[in-house]
Amino acid sequence: MVHIFSSGQPYQAEMVRQMLSDHNIQSFLVNKQDSAYKFGEVELYVNRDDVIRAKKLIQEFDYN
Repeated sequence: MVHIFSSGQPYQAEMVRQMLSDHNIQSFLVNKQDSAYKFGEVELYVNRDDVIRAKKLIQEFDYN
């Protein structure tokens, strides 16, 4: 698994994860935020075989 995306906003990471899923790319999130103060990031990981395709899709994706 390769880390390809991070966000301080959990909803953005979830939107990217769902977009990748819509393109048949399996991924998972690792929430590294502090539970009390919500600082830190949520990281997105994909299989090594999907890294190039996933990064290209993320570059084109407007998650704002």
